[in-house]
Amino acid sequence: MAKKQGIRLIANNKKAFHDYFIEDTFETGISLAGTEVKSLRMGKCSIKEAFVRIEKGEVCIYGMHISPYEKGNIFNKDPLRVRKLLLHRYEINKLEGKLKEKGLTLVPLKVYFKDSLVKVEIGLARGKKLYDKRQDIAKKDQRREAERDFKVKNLY
Repeated sequence: MAKKQGIRLIANNKKAFHDYFIEDTFETGISLAGTEVKSLRMGKCSIKEAFVRIEKGEVCIYGMHISPYEKGNIFNKDPLRVRKLLLHRYEINKLEGKLKEKGLTLVPLKVYFKDSLVKVEIGLARGKKLYDKRQDIAKKDQRREAERDFKVKNLY
């Protein structure tokens, strides 16, 4: 049986782009149980309150909610359990070095299937201040107004 090609998005963390400046991104694998993968195939995942930490040389994701698989009965795992992210040693060392800078953190950005594998994209992020968020909102409003004016001009 041939593998499905391409990328299929499962969960997206829009809140991360609103609250942080994303400086760098990394694609990681994730260690899951079989019923968790089946639940992900049905799209039952949330990473809104999730965060990533490096402990004892391992990268782990906390707060990622994967709903229990309906037909999994005794094989289901805790929906909020800590899951290990799979990265190369040199990538982990690079992240540890950058996290020592003040104000940087790791946040999950999206969960998706790449071919038949589950991948998590994590971002090295710097927190936004309130005035940065206001500037972003103002820019979005200006862009919307310009698009609306352009659309109105093209109708006539």
